[in-house]
Amino acid sequence: MGIDPYGGQGAKNREQNGRARRPSPTWKDGKSSVGDDAYIVPKQILSPVKDKAECALRADMESAPTAAGGAGTPPLQNGGEKMEKKEIQKAYSRLKGIYAYVRKNRLLFYNRGDRIHKKQVAFHKDNHRNRWMFGGNRTGKTVSGAVEAVWYARGNHPYKDIPHPTKGWVVSLTGEVQRDVAQREILKWLNPDWIKKIVTRKGKADNPENATIDFIVVQHERGGESIIGFKSCDQGREKFQGTSLHYVWFDEEPPREVYEECRMRVLDTRGDIWGTMTPLKGLTWVYDLIYVNERNDPDVKCWFMNWDDNPYLSKEEIKALESTLSKEELEARKYGRFVAVNGLVYKEFDENIHVIEPFDIPEEWQDRISIDPGYTHPLSCHFYACDGDGNVYVAGEHYASEQNVEQHAKEIFAAADRLGWKRSETGYLEALIDSAATQRTAASERSVVELFLDHGILCDPRVNKSKFAGIQRVKEYLHPREGLDGTKKPKIFIFSDCVNMIREFKTYRWAKNGKDEPQKENDHAMDELRYYIMAKPQSHPKTVMPTYHFSVERPAEEGIEAVLDGEVTRDFLEY
Repeated sequence: MGIDPYGGQGAKNREQNGRARRPSPTWKDGKSSVGDDAYIVPKQILSPVKDKAECALRADMESAPTAAGGAGTPPLQNGGEKMEKKEIQKAYSRLKGIYAYVRKNRLLFYNRGDRIHKKQVAFHKDNHRNRWMFGGNRTGKTVSGAVEAVWYARGNHPYKDIPHPTKGWVVSLTGEVQRDVAQREILKWLNPDWIKKIVTRKGKADNPENATIDFIVVQHERGGESIIGFKSCDQGREKFQGTSLHYVWFDEEPPREVYEECRMRVLDTRGDIWGTMTPLKGLTWVYDLIYVNERNDPDVKCWFMNWDDNPYLSKEEIKALESTLSKEELEARKYGRFVAVNGLVYKEFDENIHVIEPFDIPEEWQDRISIDPGYTHPLSCHFYACDGDGNVYVAGEHYASEQNVEQHAKEIFAAADRLGWKRSETGYLEALIDSAATQRTAASERSVVELFLDHGILCDPRVNKSKFAGIQRVKEYLHPREGLDGTKKPKIFIFSDCVNMIREFKTYRWAKNGKDEPQKENDHAMDELRYYIMAKPQSHPKTVMPTYHFSVERPAEEGIEAVLDGEVTRDFLEY
């Protein structure tokens, strides 16, 4: 379907937009050597369309009579095709109209066409109330935050229903950063026709790009007016008090007191918070509270963006940027990783890759559970499955401290019942356990292994406790490898409700004593994971398919058959 640069309103709108009144260009720099009537189309005419409209618009230019000036118009590729003077003038006028339309309606072309920024789309679709995008420079994170704010204000969000006008804040570090980054991005995606009023703190409202804006009044699509307010952290905590909001967008990392104050602003509305930042300050409160999620807040969700995720960056540009940065700088500026996490044991762990939503595990895949015992320290227990391709799934967890074996066993069986986990022929749950659990103490005549047996859990203490070898084996499972379909996937997946294992992956660090061994903290789930992986999980036949929950969006490739709710989907096949 073609795109009408004048909004599909026909001759009246084209006249109002001044199409007939545009002056013809001069072509001195574009004249060719073959005569006055043939010219080379200058690249500067094509570049705006190429850069702003992207592939979706360029494809439509050739097929839409209104947008492309009539059927049969020669395609304007490569910026060097010879054309007659009148054709060039017509093309120039046409491209100016398209360029003006695209600049005004950028939101229509956001993540459209054959280049889709998948991380941005995932961010916009997600329904967590506290979302954070950690990205390096030029990964597209700020664009995500700005577009989300515009959609909330306008009420035209493609993935969420926002039926009423909203009030939100865009929070930057300083007023200057606000003006140059977040504010500019908001104005870029706001159609000027939607703006009812602009109030500034500095500068003139009729020149908002160079002013420091206090707030923008936006016409909501279903009636009423939304407000996009702008705040900077250098204003002090007091400026963030006393009002109720529907959302807050943090562009870069705010001080913790500002963040906590803003959380109070969205409390009564059950509003949303999202942040977009490059983590250059090390292991700050954001690392603990948001990334590690030490409070296990179910509203928190994180993504990491890197240069390879941005389809608009060329490989040549990425290579040039990489050559100017040190290894440490690359961690933050390319991958968006926290710059002080070089001591992490499992740097391969990526929550966006390794963490999946739970599904029903077929009995044929169900393997053993693995236990790392503890009393003062937590006892960690996870349920492990292995499919026919040797992929490991961590399907459920029990993680608790200061309980006796009877209490632990009761909760482990409750988890097994929820998962529909199989028992042995004699009714026992089969488990791996740290060999130290065979020891008896002066305070107990029976070992932990014997006590678990009394309560229906048959524990095998013959585990390989080699930490270095076990860590390397786990790394192999975490490392994505190319499959038969050409996609790269790891061999271990953790269900999203195994929050304590996910947290330990993020905090498990090497000791600083110069030895190849990890610190003795945040390691309980990591230890029993290692026991299981070192026990060489056996592949089990995939005789029963699990119930996946995917959105049906794309057709499968011809010749590949799989049925999900009556629809054939590539998402199902590529999982």
